[in-house]
Amino acid sequence: MNQRQVQTSTKASHLEFHSDSQNQQIPQPPKGAEQLKWLGPSFIWMLSAAGSGELLFTPRIAAFYGYTLLWALLAAVTLKWFINREVGRFTVCTGATILEGFKQLPGPKNWAVWLILVPQFAVAISTVAGMAGAAATALILVTGGTAQLWTVIIILVAAAIVFLGQYDVVEKFSSFVGIARTLAVVTAAVFVFPNVRELATGIVPQIPQDVQYQEILPWLGFMLAGAAGMMWYSYWVDARGYGATALKQEQPLEVKQLDSEQQQRLQGWVQLMTFSNTLAVVGALLAALAFLILGGELLRPQGLVPQENQVAETLGNLLGDIWGPFGFWFMIAIVFITFCSTTLSVQDGFGRMFADGTQILLQGFGVRQGRWTNEKFLRKFYIAALLAILPIAVYLLLGRPVVLLQTAGAIEAAHIPVVAGLTLFLNRRMLSRKLRPSGFTFWGTVLAGAFFAVFAVIYLLQLVGVLGSGGT
Repeated sequence: MNQRQVQTSTKASHLEFHSDSQNQQIPQPPKGAEQLKWLGPSFIWMLSAAGSGELLFTPRIAAFYGYTLLWALLAAVTLKWFINREVGRFTVCTGATILEGFKQLPGPKNWAVWLILVPQFAVAISTVAGMAGAAATALILVTGGTAQLWTVIIILVAAAIVFLGQYDVVEKFSSFVGIARTLAVVTAAVFVFPNVRELATGIVPQIPQDVQYQEILPWLGFMLAGAAGMMWYSYWVDARGYGATALKQEQPLEVKQLDSEQQQRLQGWVQLMTFSNTLAVVGALLAALAFLILGGELLRPQGLVPQENQVAETLGNLLGDIWGPFGFWFMIAIVFITFCSTTLSVQDGFGRMFADGTQILLQGFGVRQGRWTNEKFLRKFYIAALLAILPIAVYLLLGRPVVLLQTAGAIEAAHIPVVAGLTLFLNRRMLSRKLRPSGFTFWGTVLAGAFFAVFAVIYLLQLVGVLGSGGT
């Protein structure tokens, strides 16, 4: 992310649509090879997704259930394409972040913003603690020491980097590591590729015997991106200057007042965002399939499951069993860098989202000026308190990174139908007929929300003991 996102603080204080929006000139969307320069938001989104869903939970699922849940992986990734596209559509067409849009929904003041932010506080704390704890399991193998010590150091160093505004530098390095990780695991998966018939049986929807939804729901929730990650996509699109965001206006665009030519340009930007989003989904799907195959072929036969303080050591076998010591330590490095970079992106993304949301809520209470409406102050406050001090306290109290990430993933999965429903309603209400989602996209997004809602309900029923384990 870059400094363009800081401008969301200004937007947050001017949320009423203005009447002269038709005089704004939407830039022409790029064409041909120029489009490749605009893939950044989706590329960042794809790389940030690998920290939990692909790297940790996919090998766990494969170790427990083999390929029987391949269909769920394919469904989750495909359906999230619909939701992410709708989040991006709103920002491309209005120049506003998705939280700014949720403020506009009818009903009690800022009810939708509260509905988004409150569950995400728990997600933020658990995710930072879990990611840093998982990264620490790699450092222990190299340097010794305790998981508690290294987890605290990782959280503090990551928070300092984001606090001081140096996240962009680390993000570029992490992007290269992300590319290397994807190439390595896809190549390794080709080496151990399973029997095609065995793999194909997983395409048929089925639920394994004695299934634990506490394993499945977090996996599906974090796969590709959770509810928070999809909302961050709005900020990344805004940062890159897609469509209406290029105007750098103080107020969201009143799309329905634009003439036909301007709306046509926005359609072009939506198409570019769709193309970029699709490439990201395909790339993430390849990585997820590779991790599923590696887990099914290398971990499951040995009865190995990535868990708690053995996360890195177990995941090291994914490449170590193929390429020996070099592969093992290369994978350990990947584990460390991936979980650390994801910790950074979580702190940066949540810091921006909570600062944006706090401004909106305070303005709803009539607070217009002061320290607590300053975006930079709020972001640093959340990085220090919510995304550093509290995760350290939670980790020292629990000390179980996988359980922490399972908790965060379950909330994320249950929150996805909320984000999908609110975003669909927002787009149908505020965009012109030409720019609204088509019938296919609308019902695809509805299906996506229903898919995650069903798994969340079953998980809850199993959690309270109404349902036992099994394929019911």
